[in-house]
Amino acid sequence: MAVLYKLADNYNHVVDMADQLDDGTLRDTLDSIKDAFDVKAENVAKAVKEIEGQANMIDEEIKRLTKRKTTMKNNAKSMKVYLQEQMERVGTRKVQGELLTVAIQKNAPSVRVIDERKIPEEYFIPQPSKLDKTQLKTELKNGVEMPEGSAELIQTESVRIR
Repeated sequence: MAVLYKLADNYNHVVDMADQLDDGTLRDTLDSIKDAFDVKAENVAKAVKEIEGQANMIDEEIKRLTKRKTTMKNNAKSMKVYLQEQMERVGTRKVQGELLTVAIQKNAPSVRVIDERKIPEEYFIPQPSKLDKTQLKTELKNGVEMPEGSAELIQTESVRIR
């Protein structure tokens, strides 16, 4: 069975030989290659749809598992807070079990910002500017001229399978 790119090559080869074939033979040959090409193209498109469907199912499963992971982490965090509250309530900072030791300990120091506007400028990290391509595209569509060699509006093509 011929593959899609070979059918395309065959079609182009027959077109190149058009001056050597009579009209009926040329038409029949091109039609048969085109029919085979169309069937192959449709089969490739079906495979694309199947792969895209599987990718979408994976995306949905990732979302479901991510949601489950978040729930489980929140439950564990809540249980740790509950455990700490109860240990503090009974006045104990350490529990030695057979398999685990549970202890309340100090965390590393952290900063709580109360009013960012009152902090001196030297503590801020300068951020690089970022190009707004959406606004630039809108302006180019509206005919705004940009300096030569800076930006242009382009139109590409791709295969759509419906």
